[in-house]
Parts: sequence; C-alpha cells; structure tokens
Amino acid sequence: MKAMALRAGDWVEVLTKDEILRTLDKHGRLEELPFMPQMFQYCGKRFQVYKRAHKTCDTVNTVANRRIDNAVHLELRCDGKAYGGCQAACLLFWKEAWLKPVNETVSSPAHVIDTRQQPSVQVGCTEEDVRNATSVQDHTSGETRYICQATHLPYYTKPLQWWDMRQYLEDYTSGNVSLGRLLAGAVYVCYYNLTLSRRDTIGRVPRWLYDKFQSLIGGVPYPRRKGAIPPGQPTPIANLNLQPGELVRVKPYKEILKTLEGYKNRGMYFDAEMVPYCGGVYRVKTRIERFINERTGKMSSLKTPAVMLEGVWCQSRYSYCRMHCPRSIHSWWREIWLERVDENTLK
Repeated sequence: MKAMALRAGDWVEVLTKDEILRTLDKHGRLEELPFMPQMFQYCGKRFQVYKRAHKTCDTVNTVANRRIDNAVHLELRCDGKAYGGCQAACLLFWKEAWLKPVNETVSSPAHVIDTRQQPSVQVGCTEEDVRNATSVQDHTSGETRYICQATHLPYYTKPLQWWDMRQYLEDYTSGNVSLGRLLAGAVYVCYYNLTLSRRDTIGRVPRWLYDKFQSLIGGVPYPRRKGAIPPGQPTPIANLNLQPGELVRVKPYKEILKTLEGYKNRGMYFDAEMVPYCGGVYRVKTRIERFINERTGKMSSLKTPAVMLEGVWCQSRYSYCRMHCPRSIHSWWREIWLERVDENTLK
C-alpha cells in the first residue's frame, strides 16, 4: 500500500464502497483496523484531515502510548448505530488506503492489498461481512460483545515509549502540534516529575511556582491535585437533568476539587485534561447513558448522570506517557461540576 504521509489540513476523498471493500479481509479489517459500517456513508465525499493518527492512547489495557501506521483522523466520529447505541462518539481512524488526495482523479491500484506480498491474507469482503463483524455472542452468558476500532485497538497498534523522540518530531511535522505546544508540554513534564516527590516540601514549591507563572500569563494552574473529600467518604452528587443544547459553565477548579475523593467523584475521574475547560461556557452535546466498555466489549451504563459538552475533549497536554495523542476523546462531566447558564446573560 502507498503511504501518502497526509498532514493535518490536507483535503482527501474517501474511496468508493467497492474500492474500500477490496482492501479488507473477511473480518472487514485492514492490517487489523476495522472498517466500521457507519463509515460507508462517507464514501465518495471529501473531508479535511483533522490530525495524523501516527500514535494513539491505549484505553483497553494500562494507559500507554501506541504506534499506528498509515492512518489519519478526519473530523468524523462514531455514531454508535451499529454498536447498540453506544454514545462514546469516538473519533474514527482512517487508513490512507481508504483515501485519496482531492487532486488525484483516479485511485491508484496501490490502495489494494497486494496478495503476492501477503499470500496468507484473504482479500475482499462484502458490506454484510463488515456488519457481521461488529459483534459476537457469548454462548455462555448470552451477552453481546462488540468489536470496534476502540475495543480492537491493541491489535492494529504497537507499543510506543514516551522517550522515543521521533514521535514528537512527527507531531510537529505532521501539523498536529505547534512548536509552542511541544515546548509547553516539555516544561510541564519536567514539573510533573519534580512534584512526584514524596517529600511534600519539594513537590509543593514547584507547584507554587508553576501556578504563579501560569497566573501571570493567564495559563492553566497545575492540573493534577487530589480532591478535598477524605478517603472512604461519599462524594457529593447533583442532578441538574441537563439536556442537549443547554448552556453550562464549568465550575472553577478549586470548587471541583471539593467534590473529589482523590481524583474521582463516584468512580469517575476528573482528569488533568479537563482543567483547561474550567470556567468556560459550553453547550451540552448529549447525556451519557450507554457506552461500550473498551476492555470487555460489553455494553455498560452509568449509575450517576454525566454529560458530554460540545467541542470539549482530551488535548493530551498533561499526560506524560501519551503526550499530544491526536485521538481527542470526549471528556465526561458529572453534573455537580457544571452550572446552568442563562443565554440572555451572554448577549
């Protein structure tokens, strides 16, 4: 297959359904990456590359960095229709073999797997094969186990160590990350390692300096602090019954810390990647009720309400082992971290 080395901002056209089917094995996969049924609707259409997907974060096993070859993200997310109504809205992976630059009028045969080089690969499948590959039935429990790009991620990626400097060079040359963001990430990682010290006096000073500097430049305060709730004590809850389209303000970080035991509220992490959104006003995208557990492939539901906000996702600015991951996973928000906003007050 031809590697196009697409960059963020490039325009591409998704190949036709027949062209894509010819790249897939009988399980609807190319190099183990599933082509999912909802992706067919984009065939023949043009999109701008959101980011080069040369790496991603492993959310199936221990959180870590993973390498992926010849893939990009377009600004297209999974709608969950073929997966039991999952609401996770994951950003889709696209192999370059499923795309062509908009100035390429005829798709190249290089987009199709060359079986002379891979004689063990069974090439070609049908749309029905792709749909059938979305799930399997557990004969013992009778439960459905879903197979999607998120649950299958360890099979089409490879380990990538955080100290491999080549990934950061590609972050920059691909257009994924600016030079300023790269440098800011390096500074944060240095401070993070300093504050890991068990001697609070050593950790406290770098955190104070970090906050002082950030306040001067209007930046984000040190984003990894434990909450105020004592261990073993219940965390507070709020039920605002927020609905899609409503405006909310994310509470200040200090107020949110009052709702956390450690880093959690009723089992849900308030991640460091959520801190930059504190104080901002956003519109509710959806209420989270159903989602596929990426480790088990089984459908799960939330016991305590949570919502997604439009345009709010992980930017991988503060995750030292997976810095600058382009996957842009939507953050989930407990309602106690939010407050309603009257639209009239913003006019």
